[in-house]
Amino acid sequence: MIPARHDKDTPPVSSPSLRLDGIPVLEEWLGEEPFREAQADKERRLLPALLALTAHHQAACPDYRRLLAVAWPDWSRATSLAEIPFLPVDLFRSHGHRLVSVPKTEIRSWVRSSGTSGRAVSRVALDERAVRLQARALAAVLRTVLGPVRLPMLIIDSRETLGEGGATSARAAGILGVMKLGRNYAFALDGEEHLAMPVITDFLSRYGDQPFLIHGTTAVVWQRLHRALEDRGQRLDLSRGILVHGGGWKRLTDQAVDPATFRNGLARSCTLTRIHDFYGMAEQIGTVFLEGDDGLLHPPGFADVIIRDPQTWQPLAIGQAGVIQVFSLLPWSYPGHALVTGDWGVIETVDGPGSWPGRGLRILGRVAGAGVRGCGG
Repeated sequence: MIPARHDKDTPPVSSPSLRLDGIPVLEEWLGEEPFREAQADKERRLLPALLALTAHHQAACPDYRRLLAVAWPDWSRATSLAEIPFLPVDLFRSHGHRLVSVPKTEIRSWVRSSGTSGRAVSRVALDERAVRLQARALAAVLRTVLGPVRLPMLIIDSRETLGEGGATSARAAGILGVMKLGRNYAFALDGEEHLAMPVITDFLSRYGDQPFLIHGTTAVVWQRLHRALEDRGQRLDLSRGILVHGGGWKRLTDQAVDPATFRNGLARSCTLTRIHDFYGMAEQIGTVFLEGDDGLLHPPGFADVIIRDPQTWQPLAIGQAGVIQVFSLLPWSYPGHALVTGDWGVIETVDGPGSWPGRGLRILGRVAGAGVRGCGG
């Protein structure tokens, strides 16, 4: 993706300006409202923190250090987010086991992507600090729409999804992360991923007259809840529910299901209208871009997004469609803080009216030739 400049391995950069100990800074950010800063102010804070995180990974991960030496020998002079070294997300499919920035003895778990269509799965290593930061970050973002109180939670998935063993799937990791914001859990699907109507009916008899949380991946919610109800000629009253969902759009796009169709369908089958999409991936687990009132996806304060031209890899202007690159301060245990994805999108607004400040992203689909990736299950 980036032309090699030289192939000499260089020692880690040492600079007093690159302090990461910036992780305490990140923990301070996670205590702030996640959608509050204008874009220019946000970038002024993000740039030095991302440089410090790059220095941490350079020092801790030999394979990443060699990549920097070949492609970005002058990375420490970056003056914008677009100049931060980035990796293609698929590198974690082929080399995820080597892209690790903590001692092997400190790895708590491995998160893997769905690996659909026969493709290899991405693998990312998490230590205790990474797990803790990711849980706090996800909670900070979703509480923006859920409020501070843990709500009864209806999970549009089966309990078996959480018991796959070995590495944790992104789908399971997403459920576990959102479960920290809920209580009185009920799994809406049985072990064969059919609707467990007695479980749902019991849940609604207990909590259906108060706000409650609903979570599932986009494709599972559509196929296993909405489509199953329509096939049975049934309806559910989930009108007090708040649905947060993400992942799996590629599967639905292939079925001509766009966001408007998704919302209209759930309003018809479930009387469900409070719906919030989010964008995230296994390779930056815990970092989610949340749908605002403008219908666009917004990165929280500790993350950001730019669009790149797939031919030149130069950053594109507002309104120009290209390949999505994402940034996050969460990846501490592996160098996943700046990733070029396989997704195609456009930044439609910056500090636009009627929603949160910062960049507003619209996902347009997958890059041609990119495999299905994520947590859609």
